[in-house]
Amino acid sequence: MDKIKILIAGCGNMGSSHAKSYHQMKEFEICGLVSRGDSKVTLNKELGNAYPLFENFEHALHETNPDAVCISTYPDTHESMAIKALEKGCHIFIEKPLADTVIGSERIVEAAKKANKKVVVGYILRHHPSWERFILESQKLGKPLVMRMNLNQQSHGYMWDVHKNLMQSLSPIVDCGVHYIDVMCQMTRSKPVAVSAIGARLTEEIPIDNYNYGQLQIRFEDGSVGWYEAGWGPMVSDNAFFIKDVFGPKGSISIVADNASSKGKSDNIDSHTQTEKIKIHIADLDKKNQFVNEDKWIAMNDEPNHQELCNREQDFFLKSIQNNIDLTAHLEDAINSLRIAFACDESIKTGKMVLLK
Repeated sequence: MDKIKILIAGCGNMGSSHAKSYHQMKEFEICGLVSRGDSKVTLNKELGNAYPLFENFEHALHETNPDAVCISTYPDTHESMAIKALEKGCHIFIEKPLADTVIGSERIVEAAKKANKKVVVGYILRHHPSWERFILESQKLGKPLVMRMNLNQQSHGYMWDVHKNLMQSLSPIVDCGVHYIDVMCQMTRSKPVAVSAIGARLTEEIPIDNYNYGQLQIRFEDGSVGWYEAGWGPMVSDNAFFIKDVFGPKGSISIVADNASSKGKSDNIDSHTQTEKIKIHIADLDKKNQFVNEDKWIAMNDEPNHQELCNREQDFFLKSIQNNIDLTAHLEDAINSLRIAFACDESIKTGKMVLLK
């Protein structure tokens, strides 16, 4: 098979990581780097100044005539870029969220069907063996489940600029929350029926109708409940920013990431996916109400780092193209988690519980 010519749109944190994956994969050939700022120059230096640079996406798409496009720009550009690339006959890898509206996401999926091209969404935790194990073990705890997760980021410097730019169009619980809503849906395998959420605007540096701290709650048809919180900014506490915990009638399972949870790690992108150890607790009691089993610890010493996870994502993207993998369920899940996240946004703005159809 000829090499897949791929255009990289967005050269920040995620775009840079994905480009490094393509750079070392023999099946891909990067045909250009696109960004509005200097990030493409910095990235190109890291890659040996090997690739053409572009300021404008449409121009780059026309000039390079790629087979595929990697979109890691801000979410409010996703829909227009994806549809233009699909109309050009390109496969797409696109960072989450798929778009900045549910309707926009659905339009991308329809365009992919029309073009008969693959669209893979960057749900990085789906490619993490430790998180796959976390989900698998949670499904052994009985029903209903109680799921507690957060990812607060004490951002400053470059990352605070990134977060402020993201909040021009999305809130933290939409941008980050789609990952963990997706995890909860995999754990319960049940239909979400209602959400409620609260939020707070802790800075004047973001739009008046947005917030940089949010907390959501989800109720599922099987009685399971889920909680997630996310906060961005220099004022956010880095104490207990990393909670990944599930319990059910038969016991509990927790990610215990001592290193990732230590002070000063909340804005480190590698810490966002680290597990380090998984703790399994069995609820069985004897006649004296004492625990029958000691807690079990599963060490995750060989878990992949952030770059290795991006490599796995791109390997899946490659296989989806080469093997014509049916991505219908993948895209349905991406839209479903986004729909739930936006319902949480609605709950914050209205102060009311939102019932899901």
